[in-house]
This record gives sequence, C-alpha cells and structure tokens, in this order.
Amino acid sequence: MPTDSQKDSALLIRRILFFVFLISLTLLNVIGSFRGLNTERGMEQAQMGREIARGNFLGTKMIRPLAFSMAEGKEQKDVFFKDHKNTYHAPLHPIVLGVIFKIVGGDDAEAWTMGLNENVYALDRVIASSSVLFFLLAIGISYLLICRIFDAKIGGVTALLMLLCNLFWSFTSTGLPQMFMLFLFSLALYFAYSAIEAEQESKSPLLPALLGGVCLILMTLTHWLAVWILVGYIIYCAVVIKPRGTVGIIITVLGLAASAYFINHNIKHSGSFLGSAYMTIYNNLSFGSEEIAMRTYGLEDTPLDVKRLVFRILNSLLVQITDIFKFLGAVVAAPVFFLSLMHAFKKVSIAKFRWLILTLWVFAAAGMAIYGVNSAGLDSNQLHLLFIPIMTAYGLAFISIVWSKLDLIAKNQWMRNAHFVVVILLSAGPLILSLPRQVQVAASYGTSGGNPYWPPYKPNALNTTLSLIPEDNIVVSDQPWATAWYADRISLWIPRSIKE
Repeated sequence: MPTDSQKDSALLIRRILFFVFLISLTLLNVIGSFRGLNTERGMEQAQMGREIARGNFLGTKMIRPLAFSMAEGKEQKDVFFKDHKNTYHAPLHPIVLGVIFKIVGGDDAEAWTMGLNENVYALDRVIASSSVLFFLLAIGISYLLICRIFDAKIGGVTALLMLLCNLFWSFTSTGLPQMFMLFLFSLALYFAYSAIEAEQESKSPLLPALLGGVCLILMTLTHWLAVWILVGYIIYCAVVIKPRGTVGIIITVLGLAASAYFINHNIKHSGSFLGSAYMTIYNNLSFGSEEIAMRTYGLEDTPLDVKRLVFRILNSLLVQITDIFKFLGAVVAAPVFFLSLMHAFKKVSIAKFRWLILTLWVFAAAGMAIYGVNSAGLDSNQLHLLFIPIMTAYGLAFISIVWSKLDLIAKNQWMRNAHFVVVILLSAGPLILSLPRQVQVAASYGTSGGNPYWPPYKPNALNTTLSLIPEDNIVVSDQPWATAWYADRISLWIPRSIKE
C-alpha cells in the first residue's frame, strides 16, 4: 500500500501535469492553431463591443434590411444607417467585449490596422483569449462543485475531460458567448446545489437559490434563448425550494427588472419587445431560413409555415435526441447521465440535484427545438454544451458504481480506476485527431496565405482596402458582419432583390 507521502507526491505530480497540459492547450488554441474568428454572429458581436467601447451603447454597424424596416415602421419617419441600434443580439456579451476593448485600446481601429502580410486580426486573439479565460474559470468552478457533490477523483476526471473536449476549444475561436455562458451556468449550478444542500441541513436556501437565479438572469442577457433555462429554474424553485413559490416569484421580478431597459430599447427601435431577435424562429419554422427573412425589407414577404409547426418542432427534438452524443461534445460519460436517473443515490441532495439538471435541460431542449439548432457546426443556439460538465460528473459516478460491483474489479486493485482511463482516451479522441491538422492549416495560413475560413474571409483585405472608404459611406455586402468588424464601416446585408 502506498504511504501518505507517496499519495501526496502522486497528487502533486498529477496537478502539475494538468496545469502544464492546460497551458499548452491554451497557447496552442490561441496562437498555434488560431486563424481568427470563424462565425458571423461572433464577428457581429465583436463590432458591437467596439461600438460600446466608443460610447455608442447598443450601436451596430451591421444592418439587416428587416431590422431597418422595423425601425422605420416604428418611428414612422426616415431612419439613418448611421447610429443604427442593435435589436437582435442579447446585450451582455457585447458589453463584456466593450469593457475588454476599452482596456486594451480596441476602440481605436487605426491602432490595430493589419499589415499586408498579416492574416490574423490581433483583436480576434483578444476575443479568443477572453473566451479561453471564461472557459478555464468554468473548469475551476465545475471542479469545486463536483468535488462537493461526489469526490475529488470524479471532480478531477471531469475537469480533465472538459480540458480535452474539442467542442469547448472550438467555441473559443468563434467569438460567440458560449464560454461566458458556461462560466455563468457553472456558477448558477454551484449556488443551486448549495441551496438544495442547505435545505437538507435545515438551513435557509433562499440566498444561494437567488444567487443561482441571478446568474441565470445574466445568462439570459447574454443569449436570449437561455430564458428557457431560466424558466425551468423558476418552476423548479417554485415547486421544490421552500418556502415554495417565494424564490420563483423573486427571481421572476428580478429578471423582468434586469431586462426592462433592453425591452424598452427594443420597443423603441423596432416596435417589438423581442426586437428583431424573434426572427431567429425562421431558422426552424419558415419556408426558407433566417437569412432569407433578415435580408427582406418587410415582414409581409416572409410568412411563417405555421401549419407544419408541430412537425418541425418534433423533428428538431428528434434530431437533438439522436445526435445527443455530438451535442454533448463526444464526451463518453455525459450521455450516461440519463442512465444515472434510474440509480437511487443515498445522499438526498445528490438525488434531488439531478432532477434540477434534467428540468433545465428539458426546457433548454424545448427552446432549441422551436428556434433550431444544428449538431454539424458551431451553432450559436447550441446550449447542450452547458450541461457537459455536470452530466459528465453524474455519468462518471454511475459508471464507477457499476464498475465497482464487478467481481474482477473487486479482486484487482489495479483495475479500480481503469474505467476512468478508458473514458478519458475515448473522449479525447476528437481533440487529439484534429489538432495536428489544425496546426498544419494555421501554419500555412500564417506564412503563405493558405485558405481562409469559408465564406472566404480575408481580414487583411477588408481591413486595409475597405477602410479607405469614407466613414459616412455604406458598404453593401454578402458578409456584412466581417465588413463591419474588420473594415470598421457601416455594412448593409445585401437585400434579396434589386427592388428592395
């Protein structure tokens, strides 16, 4: 049997290796394999953040024809492209980016002008670095939570699996708010479990339950689709947390108060309290797509296919269920969470907490079913990844229980942790297999031009050429998010027709 000093030494070595691995992957993803932002909504939120850093609160240089027509319809007068206001994106992530840009001087576009041979925009790395930071904070919070629920072994393996999850690292390069949301969601779960635990110990659960709700309110202000998770939390608290109904009512009032300014902003600039954000429903329920709707000047030409509403929602739910392994980042233990629902955990707080997780996931899946989500790419509506850490922990706990009951394992102490090794190796496969190719492509892109992201994004061409256009002119583009971000010019999404 190993002595206590040997155990301490082994623990220290494991922690050192973990942090070495963490730093290596961070540098690799921010520098080695990074080719710039690769999603349109990420670029759009980036240019919004820069406008906020300049003092143009909720301003945007990317203009959707539909949002423009909604603004004209509301104000019943000519609306100017300059000082156009965002009514599409939730405000919190652009605000966070605005603060970061203000700190690093990102509000001065001329100070960040690209060279002719430079392919990666420096501010793209700033955004990716902030995403990585929130991701690492989420790993730390998840580790503390899971150690509290189960033990340090499951907490450590979960943290390692998060670090090895290719889906998480992929989202750090998008400019999307998912990593910031993961940080907020991890905090919310930590406080929620504290509330359930306090109730079991005959203490007041009010404060931690409210803190969990506040984190989810902030997450809703980061991505409007997260309101479904918030609703699930309010219902759970109203039914389970004593005094029943109190926590749910308070969180509802706080949520409405926090969003009141932005609701009024949307009404003022679009005539709808949801702004143009509700048009994302065209992803799943229209005759075409959200892009077709957004490029149309007027709602009358973009009818919803209401007759097939139920069919499309059910089909979207089916896709989520059949592709749940992909949605959960190909982490082998995460889908096992659903099997753990059948196990009778002895600790009451552990047993009750999983029903909260299930409730939040069901509501999130319902929201994604209505508004659409795709497992094939880095979808901006992807909320399943928020549940990967906690579902992985429950999955590991269930696998450990089953594993320990095997006769072969009981007789051989060297096999007691073999299931952890198998889960880690299988889950790390996508990251390990993709990294060499990513580094190779990024190296060629940085030195010899290489292939940009599709549709062809050439940041240096946009930054050095279109920036010569006078600032009061308007660029009409099929990639207005990139034009607004890299060229820092007002950019109108090219309408569907010449007439429009």
